[in-house]
Amino acid sequence: MKLRVECYSGHRLDEEPRALWLGSRRLEVNEVIDRWLDPRHRYFKVLTDDGQFILRQDHDTGEWELSASAPRAG
Repeated sequence: MKLRVECYSGHRLDEEPRALWLGSRRLEVNEVIDRWLDPRHRYFKVLTDDGQFILRQDHDTGEWELSASAPRAG
């Protein structure tokens, strides 16, 4: 699923996700739990009030996708 991601931009563009948009709904990133790279993508496991999400950014296009989600129980 493609989505829009707001990022903190330090010395590098799109350094760390701060919020994500699912349709018209904005979810604030409370914590970046983990991050990793592969040859084509950057991944961020983030925590929001709605649960955990894994975000993937394509190195070539810069586009973000929702790779996985785990909604908060209860």
